[in-house]
Amino acid sequence: MILAAGRGERMRPLTDHKPKPLLRAGGKALIEYHIEALVRAGIRDIIINHAHLGEQIEAALGRGAEYGARLAYSPEPDGALETGGAIRHALSWLGEGPFLVVNGDVWTDFDYQTLPADFDGQAFLVLVDNPEQHPQGDFCLHDGRVFECEGSRLTFSGIGLYRAALFSGVAPGRFPLAPLLRAAMAHHAVAGMRYAGLWSDIGTPERLEALDKLLRRSG
Repeated sequence: MILAAGRGERMRPLTDHKPKPLLRAGGKALIEYHIEALVRAGIRDIIINHAHLGEQIEAALGRGAEYGARLAYSPEPDGALETGGAIRHALSWLGEGPFLVVNGDVWTDFDYQTLPADFDGQAFLVLVDNPEQHPQGDFCLHDGRVFECEGSRLTFSGIGLYRAALFSGVAPGRFPLAPLLRAAMAHHAVAGMRYAGLWSDIGTPERLEALDKLLRRSG
């Protein structure tokens, strides 16, 4: 699942008339990099949620044949459902898991084939070193388990494997994912890994421009 329903407030005015996943860097829309990377890893059945200007996403990507993928869509109401609500809304399509969820507003050269085929617990998170705009990090990682702490923390990359059990007993609607993850961490039910390669949260026009320059230099 690629999460693509955010309004992109920090990206305005670029997102006033175009959804953030369709903003371009290096000659491609941000979401195309995710689709291509997933297909390279053998993941072809992909669902994309959307809300703000979502019809543009469907029109641009179609059913995915151009990418060798099979795309489906999970439309959401105005204001979207936040990450937790979005995944809960798509569970009938995603199944019991484990299933992969990727934030549509990050860029990375992460190889999805390196993710485990299975894991112990309800979630498996990919963590990265803290970027300049998020120096405090999110969670700690020790011996393959992710947990809350006050020490040296890493940042959640927006790449995670989940089981439907993480959402057990949670009613449909708008809610964030983080409280569910923290509850699972309290029961040692979240595993993870650190990724040291290229990763960026493309949350502002300045970061989008920096990514565009990087990709054009390397491309």
